Amino acid sequence: MIRLTKRNKLYGGLLLFFLLYTFGVFTHLFEQNYYESFQYPLDMNLTACVEGYKHDQPCSTRPINNYNYPFISKCEQKCAAYNEKEQIRVVYIVKSALRHFERRLAIRQSWGYEKRFSDVPIVTVFILGYDPDNEGLQIEIAEESERYNDIVQAKFIDSYFNNTIKTMMGFKWAANYCKHSKFYFFADDDFYVSTRNVLRFLRNPLQYPQYLELPIETIQSKSNIMDYELPSDVKLFSGFVFVSSPHRHYTSKWYISLQEYPYHLWPPYVTAGSYVVSREVLLDFYFASHFTKHFRFDDIYLGILAKKTNTEPFHCGEFYFYKKDYSLHNYQYVIASHGYGNHDELLRVWNEQRGIGNA
Repeated sequence: MIRLTKRNKLYGGLLLFFLLYTFGVFTHLFEQNYYESFQYPLDMNLTACVEGYKHDQPCSTRPINNYNYPFISKCEQKCAAYNEKEQIRVVYIVKSALRHFERRLAIRQSWGYEKRFSDVPIVTVFILGYDPDNEGLQIEIAEESERYNDIVQAKFIDSYFNNTIKTMMGFKWAANYCKHSKFYFFADDDFYVSTRNVLRFLRNPLQYPQYLELPIETIQSKSNIMDYELPSDVKLFSGFVFVSSPHRHYTSKWYISLQEYPYHLWPPYVTAGSYVVSREVLLDFYFASHFTKHFRFDDIYLGILAKKTNTEPFHCGEFYFYKKDYSLHNYQYVIASHGYGNHDELLRVWNEQRGIGNA
């Protein structure tokens, strides 16, 4: 009986050890304090190299990360008609999966429609990877690209853990082929987006949506609130901002080892499903990525780039990383909402919101 009790204690202890190990409790003990010791390679004078790259000047440090994936299609004439004087207001860069033809079509017919407002230049492209083992699918993508002229495709495997590559190829495309836009809005292809609210937000991010609720008398007496225009060199990186910790339990899809990232907190980051950057931030992040070690989660990688370029993410609660409960009148100020992978639902909701002036 005593022997059996000892055996049970041994098994219980081993089980407890296994659970503590599996759920990363021991790993947390060896984490470094983010606030005291954050450093992410390369450790260098990044600002000098980024500013130099903006003016076509070389950097003494050799790049480690050029994202050199050849473009299969690059829509290089998409933004050719624009320049410093005549700029695009917003470029939508939609991260899409190869087989999501119906989602892309629904976006073209709704929030990605480039002629939504006749007096506001808008451009929409879809960024895709490829599947080297599916020639038939690639033929369909090529036909779609030829028909709509909005497919930016590069030679990297289109998969979840290549989302950082997809994102940075979007940045690369914009920096090289569409740099005359004031803002760039990145979104996954399962999002509802209100272009009207995107434009309202970009007019006055600090006071959105409160400034829209001011009485007519107040708007007339304080027209600067409505007519406020962000400066051309504004550093805006905005969406739903998180401050959270790495997942250390081994069973998690998002498990991160200490070798990958040794700190107890992530830098503040914007959820990757939808966010907006100004041109200044787009260029800062793109050039900084040349000297910043790759990380497989795109939202975390952008958070690291923000930290290294001294860009503070700006939180806006109208970017929903989850699906906001829908009713006709509670999407009045919604900028973006996750959960619209059903193309019919997206079209229905967007058309309803457009009908009452919210999209």
